[in-house]
Amino acid sequence: MPRAHSQSVVVYFFSDVHLGLGSPASNREREAALGRFLAMIRDRRPEALYIVGDLFDYWFEYRTVIPRGFSRTIGALAAIVDAGVHVEYLVGNHDFGHRDFFEKELGIPVHFGDLERVIAGRRCYLSHGDGKAFNDTGYLILKKILRARISGALFRLMHPDIGIGVAAWASRRSRDYTAQKNYDGERPGESDGLYAFAQRKIVEEGFELVVMGHSHRPRRADLPGGIYINLGTWLRDRSYLVMDESTLELLRFEPGS
Repeated sequence: MPRAHSQSVVVYFFSDVHLGLGSPASNREREAALGRFLAMIRDRRPEALYIVGDLFDYWFEYRTVIPRGFSRTIGALAAIVDAGVHVEYLVGNHDFGHRDFFEKELGIPVHFGDLERVIAGRRCYLSHGDGKAFNDTGYLILKKILRARISGALFRLMHPDIGIGVAAWASRRSRDYTAQKNYDGERPGESDGLYAFAQRKIVEEGFELVVMGHSHRPRRADLPGGIYINLGTWLRDRSYLVMDESTLELLRFEPGS
């Protein structure tokens, strides 16, 4: 069925669901809430949906094997695409082990780097945000190693039970490292590296909107020439961004919505 047309171009963004993190009960509750959210998007049929990283707490796929436990989310995303919504996926620091499943099976392109897009008439810069904190050299080295082609090839030589287990271990290592970083300037005298990055993109490069996740803290900053949005996290806040040509709203998806 074709998407209903309207004068307004509506686009959704969310990040940092971290499916697979925590107890089985907490994962079921989180995935159920995410399913309701994705069903809402499917029914509203917006122009596009952008997943801005860390949909999964770990993801590593083989040519014929993907991690178990996420079938409801994968089915919900397939239904959104089938409804005619354009979906794009930026990987984060936890779900970097993608191959081609999402693109071939779901029709969702997966991006391993930042994106520049014109969305609802705005020049936008989209990034998960990992590696943008100040003094983040250690993480950037770890990221380069984990995402190297040779690392992926070595992972795939392992039995999937082992390889996906190693991916889960790498996810925990990434969390241990990033948990020590300051993203929102909460310590006196410190500044947020993500904010400073967004500020440069807006003030120096002319982007009208910069959207990131990763910090797990929802934030909106109105700057000269543009707006910085941090999506926060579905893990705790159920936060998401909806925008059209004239408005930007950072919202919370409430239980029972």
